[in-house]
Amino acid sequence: MRRIAIAVAASTMTLSLAACGALGAASGSEASPTKGDDITVGVLMPEKTNTRYEEFDYPIIQRKVAELTDKKGKTLYANGEADAKKQATQMQQMIDEKVDVILLDAVDSHAIAGMVTKAKDAGIPVIAYDRLAEGPIDAYVSFDNELVGEVQGRSLVEAIGSGIDTSDKIVMINGSPSDPNAGQFKAGAMSELNGKVTIAKTYDVDGWKPETAQKDMTEAISAIGKGNIKAVYSANDAMAGAAIQAMEDAGMTNIPPITGQDAELAAVQRIVSGAQYMSVYKPYPGEAEAAAEMAVMKVQGKGIQFDALATDSVDSPTDKNIPAQLVQVVALTKDNIKSTVVKDGIYTIKDICTAQFKSDCAAAGLK
Repeated sequence: MRRIAIAVAASTMTLSLAACGALGAASGSEASPTKGDDITVGVLMPEKTNTRYEEFDYPIIQRKVAELTDKKGKTLYANGEADAKKQATQMQQMIDEKVDVILLDAVDSHAIAGMVTKAKDAGIPVIAYDRLAEGPIDAYVSFDNELVGEVQGRSLVEAIGSGIDTSDKIVMINGSPSDPNAGQFKAGAMSELNGKVTIAKTYDVDGWKPETAQKDMTEAISAIGKGNIKAVYSANDAMAGAAIQAMEDAGMTNIPPITGQDAELAAVQRIVSGAQYMSVYKPYPGEAEAAAEMAVMKVQGKGIQFDALATDSVDSPTDKNIPAQLVQVVALTKDNIKSTVVKDGIYTIKDICTAQFKSDCAAAGLK
């Protein structure tokens, strides 16, 4: 994907996720450009290893759809559980149910293209969510993915400090080859790391599986030497936790700086304790609410409102100038936990500062 424009930041708002309620499901009627509030939005999420999709993204989408439709709109939900064939079956079921619009976070952006075409042929708009699916999608809502990688790479450089040298050895643990975002994260990170450090080992982790990342990190430690790893680039938090486990199992007492992404609770706690250097906080409320709004506006034929949301454009391998909204991100460190994930209502101090982390929280000013 070639980025055509950089997004204006979506506003971050305080949301109480505890009140989202149970996951709803309902069948809908044939899509129509003049549909009223009685609509059904199909929501397809990619996997459960990353907790954000079911704990944050979907409940926010569900609630926003209800809010925008005077509680007459419904959502039909399915999770592909990292299985592209399973997700294709789920999407076919939504087409058969005649949902009015589909929000699609693809397991495999290339493999799902045929199903996107099927939906289009059935008169059902498809909006790609978080990952840019191939095929004739109507719009795309995500974060500026190259910027995510840039923030991660820049953070590693800053963590190493003024003594950084091109001989410093870095391990790179990248995301899944089937996820187009992973390539963008990697490209962004490399734009910050190239010429400053040596990438001694690099891995692309199929399915973003933490167990694979842990094995890869163990192999890297054996090949490089546990005293010779200056920092670790991990594309997300789940793999960061696995890499840290591999280093601890290898007897490394001084864990080098390691990046992450998604601001998972366990990662925030590792940041507080010093085990993980940073994560990338992506304001899920802004992304999820924008997606819900675009879906409803698209189905209801509100072109002006839709265009006001899709102020950017992107290219996929199959389509050009796809209307998009790209949401900005924040580097999450020990210094800004309170002003990001706590302020936005993602976690409370109580969630973060369990008994194990009480003293670390006090030292970080989290009270």
